[in-house]
Amino acid sequence: HLATWFMRVMIGAMWFQGSLWKLPLPVSGGFEGWTKALGENAAIGFHKWIAINIFVPLLPVINPLVFLTELSLAIAFILGFLVRPMGVIGMLFVTHLWLGLYLHPAEWPWLYIFLIFVQGFFVLNNAGKSLGLDALIARAPFGPFVGDRGPARLYRRIV
Repeated sequence: HLATWFMRVMIGAMWFQGSLWKLPLPVSGGFEGWTKALGENAAIGFHKWIAINIFVPLLPVINPLVFLTELSLAIAFILGFLVRPMGVIGMLFVTHLWLGLYLHPAEWPWLYIFLIFVQGFFVLNNAGKSLGLDALIARAPFGPFVGDRGPARLYRRIV
């Protein structure tokens, strides 16, 4: 459990650090540059088209969404709360980066594969139950996590 907890917290810290340079004030210059790089280096033509025609024009909307997604991943992994569904979101997020930056000369595509595997490990092994809030809630449900209705029912289904 200690090793799983440590790995989960470190990946959470990685997501937190990655979110900081995307603070939408109003749009991060770095985020804009990397979003444009998706349009230049994507592995699939359709992905390039989406980056150029949807992501870049909608940067003021996309930037806060990406920031909030990465911050949510960080919080979920660090606290061990809703780790399974957030692990799936993280895997999808990294798959997008892998395909979008696949041809970038300064990127190593296998880095993204490893991140997908680590988050897949979190999903398969229910890493939130290794010294995380998911374990506490499963052990002694409290508040909205008690019973068979509303949030409790939804929580039990996804965790």
